[in-house]
Amino acid sequence: MSIPPRVTLREFAAQSGHPAQDVGAAESTLAESRVERSADAVLARLLEGNERFAKGEAAHPRRKPEDFAPLADGQAPIAVIVGCADSRVSPELIFDQGVGDLFVVRLAGNVISGAGGSVKGSIEFAVAELGVPLVMVLGHSQCGAVTAAIKHIDAHDALPGSLGDLIETLKPAVAMAQNCPGNLLDNVIIANVERGVERVKALDPLVTDPVKKGIVKVVGAVYDLRSGRVTVIG
Repeated sequence: MSIPPRVTLREFAAQSGHPAQDVGAAESTLAESRVERSADAVLARLLEGNERFAKGEAAHPRRKPEDFAPLADGQAPIAVIVGCADSRVSPELIFDQGVGDLFVVRLAGNVISGAGGSVKGSIEFAVAELGVPLVMVLGHSQCGAVTAAIKHIDAHDALPGSLGDLIETLKPAVAMAQNCPGNLLDNVIIANVERGVERVKALDPLVTDPVKKGIVKVVGAVYDLRSGRVTVIG
């Protein structure tokens, strides 16, 4: 299966009947994010933004109402961020990016294995259809979902609702880190991110093929709630 060709904003607008002047505005707004789209350059941009955020020097780019309208005809995000649903971990804020920059997939525990087709399909869509060069699996310190998985790994208690299903998806990461030296919670958070990275790389063929060709890079990272800094792992 080959990766489908990308449709330009002008082609999209022509097919959907949007006025040409609107297309020009959208292309102008998206031009900045298209200047340099290599995975390494995108990662450097995200880390630079995080450094601004951690220092209290965030630029808060492209967040005014007038920045949103030109994007109605299309998007060209520079990265996929698969992160936790935790209210303290908002990728656009911690990386100091603007509207249209990040394609964000968020769910408790930033799990990918066992998360279902909607999560994996979202990542594949961003890579195959939007041409995103970087996928980041982002964990964070003091993750509540990981903490619960550690607590219940040896228990046989039944959790209400779908909580048990969520914990089950995290238990393999707990098992991986259980005998490692250091802080167990920190180690499991890292192990969970590493498992996520490997699972994304294995999304065949839409992610696997461009990764093998060096077109797409998949990285893991952990955000520290206290310092505000993101550390790339692996």
